[in-house]
Amino acid sequence: MQTEKVVNHIVNWLKDYATNAGMKGFVIGISGGIDSALTSTLCAKTGLEVHCLEMPIHQSEKQVSRALNHINWLKAQFPKVRMTQVNLTPVFESLKDAFPEVENEEDRFMSLANTRARLRMTSLYYFAAYEKLLVAGTGNKVEDFGVGFYTKYGDGGVDLSPIADLLKTEVYALAAHLGVNQEILDAAPTDGLWGDNRTDEDQIGASYPELEWAMEMNDEGKTESDFEGRQKEVFKIFKRFNTMNQHKMVPIPVCEIPKELKK
Repeated sequence: MQTEKVVNHIVNWLKDYATNAGMKGFVIGISGGIDSALTSTLCAKTGLEVHCLEMPIHQSEKQVSRALNHINWLKAQFPKVRMTQVNLTPVFESLKDAFPEVENEEDRFMSLANTRARLRMTSLYYFAAYEKLLVAGTGNKVEDFGVGFYTKYGDGGVDLSPIADLLKTEVYALAAHLGVNQEILDAAPTDGLWGDNRTDEDQIGASYPELEWAMEMNDEGKTESDFEGRQKEVFKIFKRFNTMNQHKMVPIPVCEIPKELKK
């Protein structure tokens, strides 16, 4: 990959899009992970305004620390970068209390995890609306178009996706090239939606390099019967997530009414 040329291409694309849309810049949620670190750095390199939001909801101290360190690093380099901390933990707890009680709390773990992402999306659009900013998405190609590992109308609710054509390994390559903090480069990828230290690999059952391989094999028309051992297991994992999450990757279905019924 021609790293510097890819960086310049994305930065120019971001700047052109925002300028043509009549917007002042970008707002982005900073999680302490590699994807938001790279995306915010690329946005900052446009020279436009970049509003970084740090939005903890029962977040681990390590994630918060990495996020704040990255934002401070950005602010030291780019004068138009600013930050707001929005503590969403009490909002999340109030919303939880407003929902009906359930017999088994574990039954709604996934719903509550996705609720965290949707609260953050709401916060991003609050600032975007009155500051004339675009919400920059942080999803990469494997997450957005491979396994659908994101929350619909949560971190999937964005105005534009600058790194969605980059594989996770390419995200790391660009981030390293741009000098993103080593602690972020070394941290295991996590969606940060559970209030613990579980990683993406813990949840999915495969690493990103493995998923990239499976995505390539799937694009080539391979099937489960073409593989054995760990490769077969990884391919099955990829296909399961890809199939289960198609509703995130395709347009919302519209019930089209036959013209003769409207006469």
